[in-house]
Amino acid sequence: MTDLELGEVQARFADIIWEKEPVSSGELVKICEKEFSWKKPTTYTVLRKLCEKGLFKNEDGIVSSLISRNDFYFKKGEQLVERSFEGSLPAFIAAFISRKPLSSQEAEEIQKMIDRYK
Repeated sequence: MTDLELGEVQARFADIIWEKEPVSSGELVKICEKEFSWKKPTTYTVLRKLCEKGLFKNEDGIVSSLISRNDFYFKKGEQLVERSFEGSLPAFIAAFISRKPLSSQEAEEIQKMIDRYK
């Protein structure tokens, strides 16, 4: 899976699948009609695109994930750090906190994570 980019609607659609899986494609059509006012072909088109990206599979009318939501966003974050910060997690954190200072609680939680993984 190399294409981790999802538009806003694709991300919302993916979240529905992750929340409901395994879900029948028929049920997914009903959910998308209610949530997005989509017709059946639109649901199947977006589903096909996400299957082509390697996120989901649709076998015998049952849609399920090939990668968990957490793993997807982990890989997306990892890709961001690689592309934008030459793989440096400290550089990413420095850039992040330069715009939004950490609260004492956030700093404490991060320190606990660091201590746990040392």
